[in-house]
Amino acid sequence: MALHAVVYRYSTDSAALDEHRPEHKDYLHSLFEHGRIVVSGPLAEGGGPGALLILDAADPDEVEALLDQDPFHALGLIVEREIRRWNPAFGGERLSPASG
Repeated sequence: MALHAVVYRYSTDSAALDEHRPEHKDYLHSLFEHGRIVVSGPLAEGGGPGALLILDAADPDEVEALLDQDPFHALGLIVEREIRRWNPAFGGERLSPASG
């Protein structure tokens, strides 16, 4: 397995985001519970609404398949999603990616 960084950029439709956020968070939490998400959370101010996720997966295609099931994705509330393999230079030992 390998680490992948994902940047989500959300729709600016705050009412729809608020309405569907519980299902979105539940889905991401299930990925965390199954060891696929190592760490994630919303991005702070600037650049519009979004999030950073670090996932443990074999390749970007697997990350894409997992995140295609996110309710926000199905509802069109993720307007941009960037997936890149990530090789931490410092502090990687502090992360606990799934062992497979």
